[in-house]
Amino acid sequence: MPLSIFGFQALWSPYLIGVLVFITVIYFLITTKWRKDFKESEPLKKGEAIYFVLAMVTIYIIKGSPIDLMAHIMFTMHMVQMAILLLLVPIFIIKGIPWWVWKVAIEAPVARKIFKVFTLPVVAVFVFIGLFSFYHLPSVLDYIKLNETLHGTYTFVLFVSAVFMYWPLIQNMPNRSQMKPLYKLAYIIANAVLITPACALIIFAPDAMYETYTNGEAWLKAMELCVPASTLSGLSLSGPELFTDMKPVADQQLGGVLMKILQELIFGVLLGSIFIKWYRSEQKDPDKITADALKAHQQKWESQQQH
Repeated sequence: MPLSIFGFQALWSPYLIGVLVFITVIYFLITTKWRKDFKESEPLKKGEAIYFVLAMVTIYIIKGSPIDLMAHIMFTMHMVQMAILLLLVPIFIIKGIPWWVWKVAIEAPVARKIFKVFTLPVVAVFVFIGLFSFYHLPSVLDYIKLNETLHGTYTFVLFVSAVFMYWPLIQNMPNRSQMKPLYKLAYIIANAVLITPACALIIFAPDAMYETYTNGEAWLKAMELCVPASTLSGLSLSGPELFTDMKPVADQQLGGVLMKILQELIFGVLLGSIFIKWYRSEQKDPDKITADALKAHQQKWESQQQH
């Protein structure tokens, strides 16, 4: 059955387009026209603007395009959506927002305390992994997907926890301590290891675990998260099997596998990037030491010649 039966609103989420465009306009106003109102502001860098626009476009692709609709039909697409939303978009957000905007945000009275606690590496990784794993317990996911407010709230909290998780790795604010490269590598590896049990639970389960992807009545109720109830009431649907030939167990297993693969790819790129920067910095330091030594020796020789 074609997805077009759900209508334009369900397929392309025009309201989300409006929200993301509004956020993007505010971003550019703050970082350009209103920048002079901030004491420590700097001109917006091209790279920052690109990262932020990438974040907005990516969010729309995974939450506003037919991918979001498919994520409510196939568990595989749900896991792909989660991987991109939680493991890729936060990187774009952190890199896309200038440090002086972050400083204003995180030094607000309430935000300061929250950031101080939840961006501690140990706290950040365990909170993120805990929320992610809890969300994918069958009874929890089925319950959350049947309540629009609860689903939106939990997804937002989970996304914020992902930003906190990445913060120690990516933030590059002046006068703030930076995690050492070796610790960054260990931190990424720890994340990859700790998320494995949640993926393994999904991959190796002998049966399909989620009612909202197997039970017609529960699935139809969950579809109200992205399809207007008035549209659904006019359709005669029995379940997700109308839109895919994949068996529920195979769909579930593929979703777990793709989640793990995407996580490994994203973390692999981060590991490579951190290692390369570390290697280059180590190569520069000896050269700098040698240059400083030669300069000092030359100055000493010139002083002796004058005497």
